Amino acid sequence: MADSPARTAVLQAQDLSKSFRGLQALQDINLTLYPGEIVGVIGPNGAGKTTLFNCLTGFLAPTAGYVYFRGKDITRLHPPDIARLGMARTFQNIRLFGAMSVLDNVRVALQLRTPFSLPEVLGSFPTFRRKERALADEALAQLELFGLADQRDRQALNLPYGAQRRLEMARALATRPEVLLLDEPAAGMNATETDALHQLVLKLREQFALSIVLVEHDMRLIMNLCERIVVLNYGRMLAEGKPDDIRQNPEVIASYLGTKKAPVANRQPAG
Repeated sequence: MADSPARTAVLQAQDLSKSFRGLQALQDINLTLYPGEIVGVIGPNGAGKTTLFNCLTGFLAPTAGYVYFRGKDITRLHPPDIARLGMARTFQNIRLFGAMSVLDNVRVALQLRTPFSLPEVLGSFPTFRRKERALADEALAQLELFGLADQRDRQALNLPYGAQRRLEMARALATRPEVLLLDEPAAGMNATETDALHQLVLKLREQFALSIVLVEHDMRLIMNLCERIVVLNYGRMLAEGKPDDIRQNPEVIASYLGTKKAPVANRQPAG
């Protein structure tokens, strides 16, 4: 078995590979996330970005390689166990509990960290009612952070698209993670909404001491938000480095950014 990673990495993928019936979706991916970092993952459609997230969070078992969380091998753990350790994610395709209220979507996630005994639930004991009230209060505070408190009683499926994206982030954060993986959080957002997302991610990192991995196609967001960027192409790592290095990398420009996209990444978001 591989040795535990050195240094103080909070998350590490080591020689991670994934194949589907002969199709190599990921091959020898090495990714390291240190406490407080925001690392971006970019690449063309089909490059393996979401597959990487699925392997990191236990939704897919890698064909080869290892995943470590704070030095612990979590390669074969299931998603609930990984969430309890302190890693949460959002999805490229929104996966809310659509028929439930906005408040209950967050409250369900909070229950991951709130132990209930069977007798107190069945008997609706005072301890159970106190915990339920505390969960509702905490869920409402979470919604306020994401600008959704006034929508708490709406069904999640009836929220506008951008609000659904924010609710999914609120639900992920309710599990109290150390590491947050965001899969295309700006998808479908306009420039103003994307700039607001930029500021929100920075606020979340500071307020909750998060380390964040961000998959995104919006190059302005990626280049201005992330300290490091990993570029995938056909399941392989094409490049890794600081935004300026990635922006000027000829292979990255040729395979993904293109000559017309690079200048756009230099614009700064509002605020």
